[in-house]
Amino acid sequence: MDWGTDLWDQYDIIDKHTQSGLELVEKYVKFVKERTEIEQNYAKQLRNLTKKYNPKRGCKEEQECRFSNHQSFLDILNEMNDYAGQRELIAENMMMNICIELTKYLQELKMERKTHLSEAKKAQQSLESTYKQLDSSKKRFEREWREADKAAQYAEKTDQDINATKADVEKAKQQANMRTHIAEECKNDYAAQLQKYNQEQSRFYFSDVPLIFNKLQDMDERRVRKLAQGYVLFSDTERHVMPIIGKCLEGVTKAGTNVNERNDSIALIEQYKSGFERPGDLDFEDYSQGINRASSDSSLGTLGTPKGPLELLGKNRSKPFWLFSKKSKRLTPERIIVMPTVTEDFGHLPPEQRRKRLQQKLDDIGKELQKEADQSEALGKMKDVYEKNPQMGDPASLSPQINQTAQNMERLRGELNKYESWLTEAGRRGDSMLRRGTLREDALSYTSHSNNNGSTHEPYSPDRTHSEEGTPDPSQAIYAEFDDDFEEEEEELVAPIGQCTAMYNFPGASEGTITMQEGQVLSVVEEDKGDGWTRVRRANGNEGYIPTSYVSISLGK
Repeated sequence: MDWGTDLWDQYDIIDKHTQSGLELVEKYVKFVKERTEIEQNYAKQLRNLTKKYNPKRGCKEEQECRFSNHQSFLDILNEMNDYAGQRELIAENMMMNICIELTKYLQELKMERKTHLSEAKKAQQSLESTYKQLDSSKKRFEREWREADKAAQYAEKTDQDINATKADVEKAKQQANMRTHIAEECKNDYAAQLQKYNQEQSRFYFSDVPLIFNKLQDMDERRVRKLAQGYVLFSDTERHVMPIIGKCLEGVTKAGTNVNERNDSIALIEQYKSGFERPGDLDFEDYSQGINRASSDSSLGTLGTPKGPLELLGKNRSKPFWLFSKKSKRLTPERIIVMPTVTEDFGHLPPEQRRKRLQQKLDDIGKELQKEADQSEALGKMKDVYEKNPQMGDPASLSPQINQTAQNMERLRGELNKYESWLTEAGRRGDSMLRRGTLREDALSYTSHSNNNGSTHEPYSPDRTHSEEGTPDPSQAIYAEFDDDFEEEEEELVAPIGQCTAMYNFPGASEGTITMQEGQVLSVVEEDKGDGWTRVRRANGNEGYIPTSYVSISLGK
């Protein structure tokens, strides 16, 4: 079945149908364009949203990204930003593969339809022109035949008229014969025109029109097929990016599962742990025996330990140290906190934070020193090449750079020794805090023993003052448990987990550390726990801690 055979007489229907199909393509293109605008606006809003909630550089939120819940939120923002990029890709592909392609194809269809309809009109006009010629010859034949019939009747009437002369009769007969001859010519012309019209009409309805209508049918079917492909592309365009969108959503899910509340708590402790002990008990001031001005210090105020929270915060030592201070709009001298002066040795920081900052500084200096050493080695090799091949360069031109590198290395070594001494001092102070806890336990046990024997000796306190009360401090039991555990661990030799090679010399001057020479191979007993120190063992069994950045570690599998 085809249009040329079954719809040969439905030209107007075919005209309207093909026009309606082209309008549908235009409508679909507009629909997809609006869809792409929605996708682009959606992607833009998503990007603005992620930008709004992304922390700015150097702000407080960026510093909190070390916590897993904060980092996971940043991961979600990044995934949503990638998700917005995929929505933009959908809009771009729809615009390129559907809108632009269909618009171009639509223009071609319009031109083709116009050509086919123009051919049909030309065929119709040719047929109409032939029909006009036929009608004209028919009317002429009819008119001439009537004239010939009148001439014949007039000639017969003249021939029967007795009063008519012979000349009149002859003239009438000649006129009748002439009209009859003209009528016969018109008849023959009419017959020829009729035959020509019938032939053209047959060609028009059985050849030209079916061919044109079949071309229009083929054009419309191609339009439908192209539009169907556009329908499929509408879904395939989004389906092709679904795997990437799925990965974005998987990333959001992974961000949620990566949150570890325990690690966040540990990270908070490591970041803000001061290393101070809790304030000790206040001494009883017996006004009946005279005011005792020596009020009880916190356990950090003696034995050369770093400044405690009272000193760091500028608190009045004669008053208790409150963790949860009451806020007041009225600013009084007592409420003014004098911030400590920032020093190069980080002495303004609490012990734990100071050790971490010093270790971090040592790591940075070590990296810079290694960089300078590599540069010095490279310059030395280049100088040797220049000396062997003078045409490549002047060795003397490298002297300023070599001297500058040597000065930089000397400066960095000085800084390294300086910060190592500060770190060693910080480590001794941290150890003195543990020793102080042991002294307090000894003093408390001595007091308990004296009281049980009925002795009148006064209890001895670690700050070399006589305490008014002999009540033991429960917090000091922590150190006793720590010492017991440490002694038990020392009884068993832990199997090494790998080996390390010293890259630099280390004096091992502080307590708990051991010396090592560059190139020396040691056994790794315990990995770095994040404090910058690794526990190692010599071949003779001696164990101790060394800086992690000073060695190249190879752990066994």
